[in-house]
Amino acid sequence: MAEAERIIGTPDIPGAAGADPEQSDEKAASGGRSGSGEQVPAERSAEDAGRPSPDASDAASDAGADGAPSEDGRPRGRRRIAVLFTVAVLAYALDLVSKMIVVAKLEHHDSIEIIGDWLKFEAIRNAGAAFGFGEAFTVIFTVIAAAVIVVIARLARKLYSLPWAIALGLLLGGALGNLTDRIFRSPGVFEGAVVDFIAPKHFAVFNLADSAIVCGGILIVLLSFRGLDPDGTVHKD
Repeated sequence: MAEAERIIGTPDIPGAAGADPEQSDEKAASGGRSGSGEQVPAERSAEDAGRPSPDASDAASDAGADGAPSEDGRPRGRRRIAVLFTVAVLAYALDLVSKMIVVAKLEHHDSIEIIGDWLKFEAIRNAGAAFGFGEAFTVIFTVIAAAVIVVIARLARKLYSLPWAIALGLLLGGALGNLTDRIFRSPGVFEGAVVDFIAPKHFAVFNLADSAIVCGGILIVLLSFRGLDPDGTVHKD
């Protein structure tokens, strides 16, 4: 019996050690495939490994837009030039309109009491600086105002701080308001007298441009004490 089985041979059994050679070849061919049934070429894998993912690129862009510091230590956030010029235009427009109304309705008329004797509207022409100081230096004050405007315009290129943008906008609007009077009002170009009309009791008469300049200057002093620079960086001395 044993001799007969040796001659006939053992029948094929699924999963046995003597499995079909074709099946073994197929398994060997598919040995490099992933569990999903698709083999990833080695060259493409290397390229994907060296390429940054879209999510990482987007995250880097978002960080720069939010003001993340760049390699040189300065923020790369949004410049505040639009805020500066918006504040400047508003301050200049308010000053210009108020002076036009004062010249048309109040000049050569009696003063108007706003809060009794404590605050009046009284139209005067001021040849000096803010609050009536230095009437003999009209041309010098005109040149100083023009220089301030140029400096602010140059500083706007590296302006990233919102408080600084507001402060410089107030300075720019106020300087433009009084400079307009110096150029276009009598007695002549660069010697024109500024229109003032806000008259508190026991204080000099001033206008809205003077107020904008003073408020902008006070804000700059406070920002400097806090160590905040126009470019948005903060330093501690």
